[in-house]
Amino acid sequence: MTVQDIRSFNRFYTNVIGALDYSSSLYAPYTLTEARVLYELAHSTRTDAADLRAELTLDAGYLSRILNKFEENGLIERAPSDRDPRRRRVTLTSRGRETADLLNERSTEAIGSLLATVPATDRPRLAEALRTVRSLLSDGRPPRREDVVLRDPAPGDLGWIVQRNAALYASEYGFNTDYEGLVARIVADFAEDHDPHLERVWIAELDGRPVGCVMCVRDEAPGTARLRLLLVEPDARGLRIGDRLVAAVVGFAREVGYRDLVLWTNDVLTAARHVYQRHGFVLTTEKPHRSFGKDLLGQDWRLDLHGTTDR
Repeated sequence: MTVQDIRSFNRFYTNVIGALDYSSSLYAPYTLTEARVLYELAHSTRTDAADLRAELTLDAGYLSRILNKFEENGLIERAPSDRDPRRRRVTLTSRGRETADLLNERSTEAIGSLLATVPATDRPRLAEALRTVRSLLSDGRPPRREDVVLRDPAPGDLGWIVQRNAALYASEYGFNTDYEGLVARIVADFAEDHDPHLERVWIAELDGRPVGCVMCVRDEAPGTARLRLLLVEPDARGLRIGDRLVAAVVGFAREVGYRDLVLWTNDVLTAARHVYQRHGFVLTTEKPHRSFGKDLLGQDWRLDLHGTTDR
């Protein structure tokens, strides 16, 4: 392979995805770089201006001009960083999040249209080729927390949630197929009838593959949301994905006006329980039960969304 081979591929791919005329391609008044900054603000856990500059390798002056434009358009707010008052923390406003979501939706549709031109039998080969490129050009660097993206589910992801929950809980806790049936019903109920303004699913993605998930759905009690189906793949643990997924649910539930956030779990799920405790959940009741082929101790946890702030 030569330098020209890579440059030739770059010219080909930027033309395929419309990178040179990004604003026209997505019918949006933002350049590719501006859209990428919005994306990072919507998905990254580190949103200090200095972090953004380092992550995107942008010139400080260029990034400052982008952020000034966003602030003038009401997309962001800037304040002293919680970690270091000398740094500036950048957060999206409600309008900014709506804009980021719209751009993400249009980008997903554009890539979906591109993928539709690839025969289904060739897609696994394409996916493997993309993973190979990422692996070779990352110089063997292990995954970092900032490499993980939280996104909405794509076609097939809800089925993945059922399959991975069933497989992982069988291998790690010995649960039988009753648990798979429970997860399938939860996911099917969400897919068939949910309010997108009050209920949501997050998929954690690393290197183009799903590695975690969580759901926020309405509970029977008025003003209460329920956190369900938190899962992180074993090979992706240690990146604080569980923390980010729970934080996403807490933030969403508080933003849309729920008063309480509840969840049901079992005492054997030690790691998940520690995540809930870090985010302020309080154990309310415990009850032994026989489910999924095991004798378990069920636990109900609750978070007062008005009395706490996410950590």
